[in-house]
Amino acid sequence: MDVIKLFKHLVGTKSETPDDGGLLDFIEEYLEGFEAVRVDVADVKNLFIYKKFSEGEHLCFAGHVDVVPAGENWSSDPYEAVEKDGFIYGRGTQDMKSGVAAFTQALKDTKEFKGTLSLLLTSDEEGEATNGTLKVLEFLENNDMLPDACVVAEPTCEKDFGDAIKVGRRGSINGYLTLKGKQGHAAYPEKAINPIHQIAEVLPKIAGVDLDNGDRFFAPSKFVITDIRSGMQVTNVTPNDLEMMFNVRNNTKTTQKDIIAFVAEHFNGLEYELRLTQGSYPFNTNTHTKIVKHIDRAISSVIGINPKHSTAGGTSDARFISPMGVDVIEFGVRNDSIHSVNERTTRAEVENLYRVFTKLIQDWNSI
Repeated sequence: MDVIKLFKHLVGTKSETPDDGGLLDFIEEYLEGFEAVRVDVADVKNLFIYKKFSEGEHLCFAGHVDVVPAGENWSSDPYEAVEKDGFIYGRGTQDMKSGVAAFTQALKDTKEFKGTLSLLLTSDEEGEATNGTLKVLEFLENNDMLPDACVVAEPTCEKDFGDAIKVGRRGSINGYLTLKGKQGHAAYPEKAINPIHQIAEVLPKIAGVDLDNGDRFFAPSKFVITDIRSGMQVTNVTPNDLEMMFNVRNNTKTTQKDIIAFVAEHFNGLEYELRLTQGSYPFNTNTHTKIVKHIDRAISSVIGINPKHSTAGGTSDARFISPMGVDVIEFGVRNDSIHSVNERTTRAEVENLYRVFTKLIQDWNSI
């Protein structure tokens, strides 16, 4: 197979989270001569496959074979790689079977390397992600096999292929606030405490507010209210309490402690309960590290573009890799149709992604 045939095979295999559709077995067989380790947990399939060519650094490529459900109203079968109008359509074409195909083919075609090359693949990235990449990393740490650097091939480009890499990601803090009131008759508001009226005075001071100023890599951490619920769906009873949910995509300047203080300041004098959870933490890979310099150089060599360094977007499994002390970046095709109906990419992007990864491997040990 070449990279396009491999890509179409991956797209043509249904693998909705946490089902891998048999793709990890296929990739294990495809990469003949590589050592495979399976770290399957419950119904999640995980594969770590590597080859030690010689003594030297360990360069890893990571990603996922699972995809979100296709949804309805596609113009073609979402689980068939349909090439038309200059695009290849199918669920996972951008997120992220293009990346998986590109780095798998790049490793298969590598004959020499000073060090170790590996792939880390999971079927649980689009789900809760608790039994996926995190479990493989725990195995690698326990067996002294963690890589020195890693590329996660998530779709990162914005307008043109090669225009952006991710050198970090924001964290994600979820908030659940219950504002306490006192239920009463709407005709006697003086005898009740209406939490809707209370929060009406607070909302302009908190909704959409920046919690910090950000920096050259990160946008400000913003307080985003996602849901407010209260009342009994009747017109003559004021509610006893109100529930509000919010999310903060936080950079390295804002923590849970800062959010607790922010809420306390603006809900001062009101009775409330607050609970925070955090599914991911912010990280930033130094732009002077080897992986950033070399991926920049590979993209420039193949595409003729100097990519910008971004931390925008949601989360990825890179959030698990960075805390392990591994220098990690993300680079993949454009991301303008991820998770949407008629998701698609181009043949040229997949081929060029393969070329960039091949160049990265070839030049890894150069100065």
